[in-house]
Formats: sequence, C-alpha cells, structure tokens
Amino acid sequence: MMKKDIIINSTNEETRISILENKRLVELFVERPEARHMVGDIYKGKVSRVLPGMQAAFINIGMEQNAFLHFSDVTESMQQFVLDIEDNDIEDNKEKKKIEFNPEKELVKNNDIVVQIMKEPIGSKGSRVTSQISIPGRFAVLIPNQNTIGVSRKISNFREKRRLKTIVQKVLPRNFGLIVRTIAEGRREKDIINDINALINIWDKISKKIKESQSPALVYKDMGMASSIIRDLFTPDVNSVIVDSRKLMREIITYVKDIAPKLKHKVEYYSKKIPLFDHYHIEDEIKQSMMSKVWLKNGAYIVIQQTEALVAVDVNSGKYIGKKDHETNSLRINIEAAREIARQARIRDLGGLIVIDFIDVLQEENKLKIHQELKREFHKDRSITKIEELSRFGLIEMTRQRIRPSVLYSIHEECPQCQGTGLVPTMNTLVSEMERWIQRYRSRKGDRRITIRVTPDTFKYMTEDKFSRRLQLMWKYWMKIKLISDPSLNFREFKVFDRMNTKPLFIE
Repeated sequence: MMKKDIIINSTNEETRISILENKRLVELFVERPEARHMVGDIYKGKVSRVLPGMQAAFINIGMEQNAFLHFSDVTESMQQFVLDIEDNDIEDNKEKKKIEFNPEKELVKNNDIVVQIMKEPIGSKGSRVTSQISIPGRFAVLIPNQNTIGVSRKISNFREKRRLKTIVQKVLPRNFGLIVRTIAEGRREKDIINDINALINIWDKISKKIKESQSPALVYKDMGMASSIIRDLFTPDVNSVIVDSRKLMREIITYVKDIAPKLKHKVEYYSKKIPLFDHYHIEDEIKQSMMSKVWLKNGAYIVIQQTEALVAVDVNSGKYIGKKDHETNSLRINIEAAREIARQARIRDLGGLIVIDFIDVLQEENKLKIHQELKREFHKDRSITKIEELSRFGLIEMTRQRIRPSVLYSIHEECPQCQGTGLVPTMNTLVSEMERWIQRYRSRKGDRRITIRVTPDTFKYMTEDKFSRRLQLMWKYWMKIKLISDPSLNFREFKVFDRMNTKPLFIE
C-alpha cells in the first residue's frame, strides 16, 4: 500500500507544500505573499474586447493583464449577470435562449460578467477564466445555475453512487448543480449534507457581493494554498501532515476539526533543529528537479528542456551497462525513464505539449509496454493527461493540463545576463565585440585615447602576458587604451569612457 505524507515548510517569504508517496517527492507547491494562489477566485469583471476571430473575449478583472475567456468557457448561466434579469425570470430566459445562445452575440463590450479563474497568469499571458462558476467543498463541488448531479468516476460502486445521488437530491435547491467528490465515498449522510449547506451559504454571500460591487471587483477569494491542499488531498489514506509553523498548524487543525475531525491526530508540529525539508531529504529532490539532467537509479538519465512551445524530454543510456541484448536493455531503461518522467512532470508541474524521445526499441510488444507504463504512472496524476502511442521515430507526444506556472518559474527568475537562454558570451566573443566597438568609434574619427572598464576576469584575460590583447588592440588601431578593473560591472560587461575616465562614450 502506498504511504502518503504532506510536509509543509513555512517562512516569512514563502510557504512550500510537498506531497510524498513512499517517502519520495511527487508534488511541490510554492506560495508567496505577493503571489497568492488565484485558481478558484471569482471576479465581477467587465468585457474589454470581443474577438470573434480568436473565438474569445478579454475581461477586465482589475489586474495588469486582462483575463482570457474562450467562447467554449462561456455558458448560458452568464446571462444572469450580463443581462438585467430578475431572479424569477431566469428559467424563462433560459428556455428562450437555449437554441439561440451565441457567446459572440451575448458578450458585449463594457457589459459586466462574473468569471472564475481556472488558470493562473503565466509569463506575459493573463489568467484564463470561465463563466461556469463552481465552489469546491470537502465532499462536493457546487455549480450555481445548473441542474445536473454528478458523482466522481473514481467511485465505481453502483450502490454507493446511487446512495450519494439520493442524499444530494434531498437537500440541493432548484437551479443548482453539484458534483460529488471521491472523498465522499462511504461518508455519513450528515457530513455530506453539512458540506452542501455550507457551500450554498458561501454562494449566497457571493451573490450578494456581486449585486453590491462595481466591476471590476473580487467577489470571492478561495482559501490559501495550504488550506486548499488540506481540503482536496487530506484523505484517510494520508499518513501524516507535518508542519514547522505553529501558527499554520493551528489554522490547519481548526479547519480539519470542521471538515474531518477524525483526521486531526494526523496533523503534527515539527520541532527539530534540522530544517524540515532537510530531514525528509526533500531539499535535495527540489534541487534535482531544477536541473535539466536527472539521473536514474540504473545509471541512465533523462534531459528535460522547457521552451515556450513545448517540453522536450530525451532519454539516454548514460552509465547503464546491461547484461542482455540491446532490445532488452533499451526496454529496461525506457520503463525506468517513464516512471521518472511522470514523477518529474508532477514535481515541476510541466504543462502543455510534452514530447518524449525514448531509446529506440524494434519490437511492437516493447513499444506497447513503454506506452502502458507511462499511462500507468500518469494515472496517479491529478492533472488531465492525454498520451499518444510511441511513433516510428521513438517519440511519444502527450499533453498535460497545467493551471499554475511551473515550479521552475516560481523558484527561479530569468537570468539578467543571459535573458533566459542559459548562455553567456565566451571571452573571445567579448573581446571581439570590444574590438568592433573600437572599429566603429575610429571610423567616426573619435579620440585616440579611451578608457575601458571591464570585470576583473576580463581584465586578467586582456593583460595576462607581455603581448597582451590590450596591446594588440592598441597597435592595430593606433590608440592609447587604458584598461580598468571594475567589480561593479555585470558578468561579461564592458563600458567605454573618455581619456579622463569621467565621460561615458557612445556610438549613435
């Protein structure tokens, strides 16, 4: 049986939440005060632009970037807030609009619309939103302005499904839909009803705020990341929740008392001197997940490269020395790689198109085994994935849903020196660039005496021998060049000044 733990490390700057399966890191969440968890937040927004060519609209929700609303995420329920409709007219209006509903016509610039964030801003892209509002609870998800009741597909017992539907039908008011979550399986009727009533009360407060607020306005803030993870993932199969902050532990216990009092004893405070993530060897796994190369236990390795368009994964044999034939060895490496790729995708929260280049195998049976292993491992993933079969080029194309920025970009920021390329100019390139500057300067009949400020390593490189590169430039362009070591300059940067080293020189 799989052992699952939730480990939470909290500092003044950030809260990090890790999910362990059999003591190995499989998911990592990072939340900072300036970048709070946004998925699930509800806004009363204003339609900014409608673009039929893109089949989308941009919604002003009060952020720097307008939110993106695709027509496929626009439902008829949005009319309740876009149009001036009395509550008792909603059903009649729905009947009239059922056939003729068209987002392109219904969305009008400067009209108000209520939307919910379904995907956080990533890079220069704004949030993705939907007009289909849903309020998640412990055992159910409430969907206002719907009339359907669904039960999680992971609940396979037919009698249990029927029992849960019967409970919901007893208490769910008209004009509400609801999805029963997996965790509701086997729970008491009283617990489920209490959860549904709490969700209805939350919606009543949201509705009141919608009517009273001027757009754009935040009308509902979903709970913080730590609490939402406890709500969604703290199930009876979790062995423990360990927190190194007394304040956060008290908040979690208070919340757990309401939603799952029987699990309260599993929440523990970590008081040892050694940092929490060090104690559970999580820090090392985080560092590894930030690297492009990940070594496997059998000596092979995978390389993960994230780009704007897709994520490329390459499988290599590395130090693996097999005792069997090439086909068998390749299969073993690929199977082990498939397991690690699925784990790394969850840790890094890789999303969008993922292309995996496995080591070539010839037998169709082995290709099928690799594909099945990858599907089996991604079945543990909460994100929606679609995996194609292995192509004749040894590639698997797959997509994985991502609703928040990759952990890589939560922990790191773009290097100011390389602008995210991961590359910096060589010393030879730098000196050549310097020479081209001098050449342009001399072509404009500039002064023959200049001062160049360089970093200490560049200064050493240009003056380290008798026939130094500085002297070579001086002789070649018949100039007097004074070189100054300046530690304040950025890596591989140089600046040119006049002979007195006071006035910066520029070439227009």
